[in-house]
Amino acid sequence: MEEGFVEDSGEYSQGFSRWIPGPLERGIFGGARRMGKPRRAIRAFRCQRCGHLELYAGEWL
Repeated sequence: MEEGFVEDSGEYSQGFSRWIPGPLERGIFGGARRMGKPRRAIRAFRCQRCGHLELYAGEWL
């Protein structure tokens, strides 16, 4: 497994989250440092019976 974190741009997001490899590092204003880091699209799958949710980091964006 590879360490990383999920990026969500909040209210101004494009409607999806992204996975970024590497440990979460905070900038001077407390936000995640992500400049120049590659991003992967996240795919989510939910079991219709029990509601279990799994996320997968897919293609590079």
